[in-house]
Amino acid sequence: MLNSRTTRNCILFFLFLACVLQAGQSVGFAPKREFYQIKIYHLKDDSQKTRLETYLKQAYLPALHRAGIGKVGVFSPATDTDSLLYVLIPFKSADQFINISETLAKDKAYTTAGQDYLSAAFDNPAYKNFESIFMEAFTGMPSLVAPKLKSDASDKIYELRRYEAATEQLHENKISQFNNGELDIFSRLGFNTVFCGQVKAGAKLPSMMYMTSFENKAERDAHWKSFSADPAWKTLNALPEYAHNFLRADIYLLHPTTYSEI
Repeated sequence: MLNSRTTRNCILFFLFLACVLQAGQSVGFAPKREFYQIKIYHLKDDSQKTRLETYLKQAYLPALHRAGIGKVGVFSPATDTDSLLYVLIPFKSADQFINISETLAKDKAYTTAGQDYLSAAFDNPAYKNFESIFMEAFTGMPSLVAPKLKSDASDKIYELRRYEAATEQLHENKISQFNNGELDIFSRLGFNTVFCGQVKAGAKLPSMMYMTSFENKAERDAHWKSFSADPAWKTLNALPEYAHNFLRADIYLLHPTTYSEI
């Protein structure tokens, strides 16, 4: 039998637990933010591109999935002026990113399927070089969203933007502008935002990157025209607290490969 003190303590505990659960439901727990890596491969010729894409399709992407990573995006420039390939990888945590090389090294199926890439001779590599950009998702968009576009891969346009700022403080200010209005405008106007990330490691710091997606180039152009004329954007952009919060914007128009999962 429980004595009166024990009974009272149990009642108080359950009342406390109920209050905690109710508060959690009312306030809401902030979702955990993802991390992203973009690898930009520079290629010298079609032979390297073929070898790299074979590696990505047959070895790298399947191994990433076995390691617990979700959809991976692979993109090429919408123009033929640059011989590049972009690989977008979402990570659940920074630790998953740090440990991915060790994880893949233990995957025998990966090391076998990726032999041409992994063991390439010094004078016959599968790429010239590659860049690596590591990001943390914005609080306003904590996880990647794969768009549901219906057009052919050769028509789809994925727009990757990088905003550089003059100082760290102005950089944080631009992210605040996204979290407190700009992302909502994108959503309302149907920009199909894929991700937004603060660059933690890479070139051109301080900077942030985000990706939007469209059925085709004409739709992309029409969306940006609507955005520029949108009253909510004009009001947000005119606020003095957001003045001069980016120095320059680099814009990259991309097509997804036929095997891209994003």
